[in-house]
Amino acid sequence: MDNTLKSRRSKQDVINIQDPPVARALFGKVRWAWIWVIFRIIVGYEWLSAGWSKLNNPAWVGANAGTAMNGFVSNALSQTGGAHPNVQGGYGWFLQNLVATHTTFWSYLVTWGELLVGIALVLGIFTGIAAFFGSFMNINYLLAGTVSINPLLFIAELGLLLAWKTAGWWGLDRWVLPAVGTPWRPGYIFQGEIASGEQMAQSPARS
Repeated sequence: MDNTLKSRRSKQDVINIQDPPVARALFGKVRWAWIWVIFRIIVGYEWLSAGWSKLNNPAWVGANAGTAMNGFVSNALSQTGGAHPNVQGGYGWFLQNLVATHTTFWSYLVTWGELLVGIALVLGIFTGIAAFFGSFMNINYLLAGTVSINPLLFIAELGLLLAWKTAGWWGLDRWVLPAVGTPWRPGYIFQGEIASGEQMAQSPARS
């Protein structure tokens, strides 16, 4: 009796809110995937070129690795003063205590991070993951007081994150994601997992 009531209540409590048609089309329809190719390649090129320039710069990677990072940190820390600092105190503490003390490590991490994000976005492989790490780097650069092109890249990467299912359709994700268990099939999230409305309705309700 109790289990039946719980099952009925759970069915009544389920509310499905549909995305707007425009959002469903842009973020879930492969016919609009060509739009995200443009964003993906532009953003990927920016990361790839930034990482490549660092890779060929001895101040980032090589005999003088850490020199450029030390200058970056020093510039950020100089913006922590005043009534309205560009760099907040908490992030300044992070830079001074965790980055400035290991500048060589961070130089290599930033360089290879930018390169890998750029390569992944250009090739369209694990696009959502690459866009996430790209946006994470953009946020850190902004927190460090470096504006430049970071806000524009961040906005574009938010779109790629929302369109992760189709952003790599014209890329390697078209074959890689189904292989790892995330196919572009209506009602499926992971390979072999039943998630369509009709099949869920036929499955026994859990109490």
